[in-house]
Amino acid sequence: MMPLNPGRLLMLAVLMVMLVPDEAARVVSGQTVCVGGPQRPCYKMAYFQDVSSRVAFREAVQACEMDGGSLLSIQSPTEQRDIENLLQELRSGAVGGASGGRGGISDGDFWIGLTRVDQTEPGNSFTSCPQLYQWTDGSVATFRNWYLDEPSCGGEACVVMYHQPTALPGLGGAYLYQWNDDRCNMKHNFICKYKPESHLVKEHSDSPEGRDTGMLLLYIVIPTIPLLLLILVASGTSCFQRISRSDPETKTAADQSNLWISRTPKTNSMEV
Repeated sequence: MMPLNPGRLLMLAVLMVMLVPDEAARVVSGQTVCVGGPQRPCYKMAYFQDVSSRVAFREAVQACEMDGGSLLSIQSPTEQRDIENLLQELRSGAVGGASGGRGGISDGDFWIGLTRVDQTEPGNSFTSCPQLYQWTDGSVATFRNWYLDEPSCGGEACVVMYHQPTALPGLGGAYLYQWNDDRCNMKHNFICKYKPESHLVKEHSDSPEGRDTGMLLLYIVIPTIPLLLLILVASGTSCFQRISRSDPETKTAADQSNLWISRTPKTNSMEV
């Protein structure tokens, strides 16, 4: 596998965190979208109109991890339908503020986090090719949505979700949303997935409300520090004077008292 380019990964990380604030009602490429309430995962569709900007499988894995998520794992038919609906919304014209079906995403498959792990341990019984595929996030979900006659195996060990709306249908129907194994160095779009709790923490820390709360605390606490120090010194001085007057035998020498009170104090002033 080709070595990863740190500069390219940095560019991907920047693209991953770019949101489009005016398009909250629609799915936008690069926008985190949550489906079905706070207990459900969230997703980010990384779609690149420029084909040359699309990435290989390993780059997609690292880009999602750098963004606090993982390359998409699909646990059930319900989650598969959720992803299909999000892609349909994205295709309907959300990119670039387009609407009415113009300007949306076009052909371009999406990497998901499924890859073949070949057996290397001796003595293992034979395992068929489809059973060798595992999720990169460690999920043990067995749900699959292969296109007809897939996976073909051979040199194709990484999995994409078909998204070719303009292609003529094949024997398995339209090339939309079914899975296909592909060479891992091929360049595609990708989909990231985020755990509910990690998304909420990240969104809160990155939100204007989270930042404003922190700044508000700074504005309140920092100006009060001198006042608190002044009160502390004044309290200490008052206690010292009371002790000195109540117990003459233990009165502090005059030269030592200069630590607290000036020998010729000014009106309404204090030397520390």
